[in-house]
Amino acid sequence: MISTTLSILLLVLLPLVNATAVRRSIPRPGQIGQERPLITPSPASWDPTKTYKKRGVISDLAGDVNSILSGLGSDIPSYVASGVPNFFQGFPTGADVQSSLGLNDSQVKALPTQVLNIPGYANWTDQGWNLRFHGNVFKQPNITEQKLDDLANVFLVGTSVEDLPPSQASQARNLTAEIFIIQQSNQNVTFNLEPAPTAGASGEQGGGGAVTPKGGSQQIKYPIPTDAEGDFDGFVQINENGLEAGNSTIEIQRLNVYTEGDVDGNATSYLIPTTGLGIISDIDDILRVTQIYEPSLGLLNTFAKPFTPWMNMPDIYANWSRTIPNFWFHYLTTTPEQVTRNYMDFIYKNYPGGSFDDRPLNFSDVSATLSIRKFLLDKVFQTFPQRKFVLIADTSNSDVMRDYPAMVTDYPGQVQCIFLRNTTNTDPGDKFPYDTSGFKNISTSMYMFFVVPDDLTNLDIANGQCVNSTIIQNLTFGYQGLPDGVNLGSGKKGSGTLLAASSTWVFAAVVGAAVWAL
Repeated sequence: MISTTLSILLLVLLPLVNATAVRRSIPRPGQIGQERPLITPSPASWDPTKTYKKRGVISDLAGDVNSILSGLGSDIPSYVASGVPNFFQGFPTGADVQSSLGLNDSQVKALPTQVLNIPGYANWTDQGWNLRFHGNVFKQPNITEQKLDDLANVFLVGTSVEDLPPSQASQARNLTAEIFIIQQSNQNVTFNLEPAPTAGASGEQGGGGAVTPKGGSQQIKYPIPTDAEGDFDGFVQINENGLEAGNSTIEIQRLNVYTEGDVDGNATSYLIPTTGLGIISDIDDILRVTQIYEPSLGLLNTFAKPFTPWMNMPDIYANWSRTIPNFWFHYLTTTPEQVTRNYMDFIYKNYPGGSFDDRPLNFSDVSATLSIRKFLLDKVFQTFPQRKFVLIADTSNSDVMRDYPAMVTDYPGQVQCIFLRNTTNTDPGDKFPYDTSGFKNISTSMYMFFVVPDDLTNLDIANGQCVNSTIIQNLTFGYQGLPDGVNLGSGKKGSGTLLAASSTWVFAAVVGAAVWAL
């Protein structure tokens, strides 16, 4: 069926290929020019809004489509997020884990209760500080190494735990164990709050602008039991006890939040003043090398290989932490809750300390997964209506391409800058198109598609300088990253761009449908 579809696709795209073959001398969208002085010389020679590989003949089109499909592999789930496989989906429920391991209720009851405590943030209201507590209560069953290997191999495509180096095999087992947990519903959680040391003193390599408050020590009993998935998430009013009021200070205050009864359930939370600037940052393929658009690599980089920063991005964030006063770092990932500890550990070893958001277990189906980013963004923006935010991610996430520009219109005056790394530019394995139509009615001074971290240096983002003037942002406001540099939309591609609009839509639709059909 797929081969028939591809044949039809190629016939439909034949006029497109012939038309584009004679237009290669036309400047491409996003071409890096030298018309104005460089803010920071970029080592990249690619255009930030075009693809890495130029594909100009019909055999290349067939090869690209086939490589996308074959790259997914038979072991990859059929659901995708706009072409990019969402391999963090369909994790087992606690009941499934208990059943598969043959544990009875008495055996589960005997296991120690553990708490995942995710770094939160607090906002200031007329009643004082309201601190967000969120995380999960669970039990970790004892699983034999052989069973962990069998379970881990489900997530590894083209290899197995037995073939990995010892350190990678160990990480694969540990991460798998974090996934196969038994969530605990109807549980009450108590936290102890204390002033936290500054970022440098607490070992966070990337720094952080928060200060140690003079007070804040107290005990908080979370008022609502955990839900059916073991999740808790809500704001609770805390006592000031020497804390600075959020409407009379511009400094971010740090509090350590200890979970009573669980030495591993500790986190640092941040008390965020009413006004100021913050960054909401994605993690995969913007702060660390994930390559989520290549399933086998994405799985290997997540389950087995050590988390690795993307190029010199830690230097960019450390510089922002040093030079932008009271800059709040908030890390938002749609990675499921179970694997958040690995992400938090990576961030605190390489980037400034900050609060976290992830995908809670009660967002478990595909439709909820595709909407979770907007849900979490809305929560932050609505909690801090007087603050401004820098948004940063990459083009491989369809929800980013949709939700980031939506924040500009949904919350006027709150988006300072949007930075998007074009992964199709530097990674030849990312062959999925991305949609820039959401940026059509947004001021071009507010966003920038970039190639390498150095493109972000020396930008005065605190005062609204969001664009490196050497990187021209000629977006077509449609699907970009298609074969042969073809882009759908009304940008400055040339008169031939719109001639192929229908064929381009067919290409995107057929690729998406074929992947979904798997």
